[in-house]
Amino acid sequence: MSTRCFRLLAVLTVGASLGPAAALGAGEPPADTPFLAGDFHWTVSPPLLAVDQDRLPPSPGAPWVAVKDPSVVRHDGRWHLFCTLRKNKEGDGRIRIGYLSFENWEDAAAADWALLDLTPDYHGAPQIFYYEPQRKWYLIYQAVDPSRGLKYGPCYSTCDRVDDPAGWTKPEPLYVVPEGMKAGLDHWVICDEAKAHHFFTTNDGRMWRAETALANFPDRGWSRPEVALQADIFEASHTYRLKGTGKYFTIVEAQGDGRRYFKAYTADRLDGEWTGVADARDRPMVSPQNVTNRADSWATSYSHGELIRTGVDQRLEVDAATTRILFQGVDDAGYDGSKNYGQIPWRLGLLGLAP
Repeated sequence: MSTRCFRLLAVLTVGASLGPAAALGAGEPPADTPFLAGDFHWTVSPPLLAVDQDRLPPSPGAPWVAVKDPSVVRHDGRWHLFCTLRKNKEGDGRIRIGYLSFENWEDAAAADWALLDLTPDYHGAPQIFYYEPQRKWYLIYQAVDPSRGLKYGPCYSTCDRVDDPAGWTKPEPLYVVPEGMKAGLDHWVICDEAKAHHFFTTNDGRMWRAETALANFPDRGWSRPEVALQADIFEASHTYRLKGTGKYFTIVEAQGDGRRYFKAYTADRLDGEWTGVADARDRPMVSPQNVTNRADSWATSYSHGELIRTGVDQRLEVDAATTRILFQGVDDAGYDGSKNYGQIPWRLGLLGLAP
């Protein structure tokens, strides 16, 4: 393990122990912050979470192969992580949503998993946040459940406590996908002071957005989805409020040269125009070319990035000075050597801005 990796883990651990106010600092970020200027350089941690058959629920004949699609919040002194768990099988039960909690990142691999009892059919790619107007925790995810008449699309579940994996409600649709439209994937909700905004991608270079009034959230009054961004992007768009800037920031996954990497866009409003700040292969948000310890890195594909937030609520605020990226990663052998996407052995790690 490189010295840079040790430094990154030390910063993450110290930041967590000091609590949100001390760890995150205050004030506006400088104008030359990479999150506005686009000049990103990163250090990657060692793998923090991988498939561990001994800590996952038994799966005879269909071993677990990947930990992916992470979403995380820091609450009551602990990290609460939700993600997709993938088995080596097809059909029902191949993908589940898992949960685990731990105090520090170096403890994550020793934590025990719980599976959420949502539906026996397909469901995955969760997003976690606390919706203050209702004082409830929300999971947003994609699911289908023919036994309940639930067609594939954006769904939600709620719970009174983030640390109660058995307490989540069964999936309900955010809305019925309009006739003739794609349901999309990697569904994401972020709120401003008046509306909830639902973003998703359709694997064809388009990021979509729908909206509803906060009073109507979660399942009433949604507008028909419209294209919010069309570019050389693929999937997993995640949007945040950038602290102290009056801007919103989207990290989104792209493909190129047989790998996955991240691009970045900003907007003045959630319903506004998105402008690229790091949106080219030679100027990415994250790829092997701007990871400074890439010679020691276990990842050459960077996928499904979640920025570490300043809080837990529906505003999804991040601090440009201190945020990290939780991501799923894999090396070239694992990515290119897999027979299909479902066989890729994704692991989770953290990226931090390089000194």
